[in-house]
Amino acid sequence: MSITEQYLLDTYRALRHGDPTPPAPGANDWQVVRELCDHRRFRAVPAGRPVRRRVRRVRRVRAALGRLFGFGKGSREATEPLGESVGQGRPGGVSRAAAPRSPRPQT
Repeated sequence: MSITEQYLLDTYRALRHGDPTPPAPGANDWQVVRELCDHRRFRAVPAGRPVRRRVRRVRRVRAALGRLFGFGKGSREATEPLGESVGQGRPGGVSRAAAPRSPRPQT
């Protein structure tokens, strides 16, 4: 029996008995992975191993994806829709690169 067939059977039984339907297969996969990582981090503390931080890993992955696909803080092109010219949508058709800047005050 496949996962889909088991899910359909469980849904049918739940509806017949008036119980809430089970979640669809794969609906909570990422939550399970996160909980497993959290559990491994928790188990590392009593064992005396260094704990790796999830936040740093997420930032590294996002930065790598940004460099790979050209989006993120450093890329202005990714915020503009594809296929449009650079100056469209700005007053006077001036692009960001060609827009005059006011001089910075001397301190």
